Amino acid sequence: MRTEGTDTPPRSGTGTRSHALRLEEVTKVYGRGGRGVRALDGVSVDIARGSFTAVMGPSGSGKSTFLHCAAGLDKPTSGRAFIGDTDLSGMNETQLTRLRRERIGFVFQAFNLVPALSVRQNVELPLRLAGQRLDKRWLEDILLRVGLGGRAGHRPSELSGGQQQRVAIARALITRPDVIFGDEPTGALDTVTAKEILSLLRACVDDTGQTVVMVTHDPVAASYADTVLFLADGRIVDRMHAPTADRVADRMTHLGAWA
Repeated sequence: MRTEGTDTPPRSGTGTRSHALRLEEVTKVYGRGGRGVRALDGVSVDIARGSFTAVMGPSGSGKSTFLHCAAGLDKPTSGRAFIGDTDLSGMNETQLTRLRRERIGFVFQAFNLVPALSVRQNVELPLRLAGQRLDKRWLEDILLRVGLGGRAGHRPSELSGGQQQRVAIARALITRPDVIFGDEPTGALDTVTAKEILSLLRACVDDTGQTVVMVTHDPVAASYADTVLFLADGRIVDRMHAPTADRVADRMTHLGAWA
């Protein structure tokens, strides 16, 4: 692995902040015996609060497994994952479900909105599922932040793809989560709309101190992050601070040489 000293420090000064999530020697093996597939191989990383981290790597490198283990969607075969100081390894599924509802936000490539519900109702849904009280002022603030102040009564079918993804981001923000995880959040969008969504995620970090961890294959998307983690064969083999699209693309091209 390359050392970090040659890179520019993170844009947001994230090195001085406490961690939002942490993985300690996380390994994930699918299958048993000689046919088992090692999707993650001893991954350790701290991600600071108020930072934007992109996770990149070739197909089969472990990106999705990284996200699933970090977010409590899947349990590691060995090692431990933390959200803040909460160790996920000792939690049962009921506890993990509650943690995901209350402390984690998700933004996926598919917008996963409920067609029969309005924008407002889709955004409120995580709070209602968690049995939490709705702060109407916070809801209105979020809708304004994502540019949907005048669309609260519309249904998803009445919105463009970019607007639907804005609803998904608002829904992820409503619980004031510790971390927002994005799994290819701009993968289904055109270039112009993707840039708008990435700028919105960047603003969530810069303006509200949100923590964002985003899996992506796109060097342009990764350039919006403070730090890029590069995975290969289930291991973090490199990282880059203050990335640019060209630098990320070049590093991806030569990633095999550093694995």
